[in-house]
Amino acid sequence: MSDAVLYEARADGIAILTINRPEQRNCLSREVREGLREAWAAFEADACARIAVLTGSGDTAFCAGGDLKEMVETGMAVPPRDLYALPYDTIELTKPTIAAVNGHAFAGGWMIAQACDLCVAGTHAKFAITEVKVGRGSPWASPLIHMIPQRIMMEIMLTGKPITASRAYEIGLVNRLAAPGAVLDAAIELALEVLEGAPLSVKAARETVMLATEMGRSAALQAARAAHELTYNSQDAQEGPRAFAEKRKPVWSGK
Repeated sequence: MSDAVLYEARADGIAILTINRPEQRNCLSREVREGLREAWAAFEADACARIAVLTGSGDTAFCAGGDLKEMVETGMAVPPRDLYALPYDTIELTKPTIAAVNGHAFAGGWMIAQACDLCVAGTHAKFAITEVKVGRGSPWASPLIHMIPQRIMMEIMLTGKPITASRAYEIGLVNRLAAPGAVLDAAIELALEVLEGAPLSVKAARETVMLATEMGRSAALQAARAAHELTYNSQDAQEGPRAFAEKRKPVWSGK
């Protein structure tokens, strides 16, 4: 695997993906794009990895966005559909993900943080959709309407101005804030909280959230019931109540 994106599989079920080009502010250069594609594929194929945390090297930038020099050199117009490896979009993933934003997340950096299920940010971090400043576009931002209010989204996209991490937390873009230098630890803490849940229940819960953003109320309820069918009929659905009655921690089998 390329050293542009590091992949660490921890024994506790957490995979850490690190964009490793701090001298380039972890921008989405060709080698970083290819590295992310490989790393996400490795995570999905890793049966022991149940949740992934995506972060960037250094403490200045999580990801500064696309490689503008490359765009000039190639004369890039409309980006190819599969140019960026986005979780649950151009990359098929069945497991939850967390963005650990340890610095600026601008343009494409916002894009990949937004694509993750959860987000932890350093108090020094800033977020911006800067495409209007350079004549580019941000169609990838459309799902943002399910995360933040319409008029706030409108201002962010029309002005291209950065917002602070505290503002991002206030509007619901960020789940948790952490001190600089403690962002990855905070993301791992959140990941461990997710891992306390039964694997099939977590999977069905994630699917329910996504179904609810894409369907009307009645259709989402019906689809969510189907998504939970496997969970209710699993061994873990019996282990959970049994462990509660016996006053012990459940031992999940994922079956």
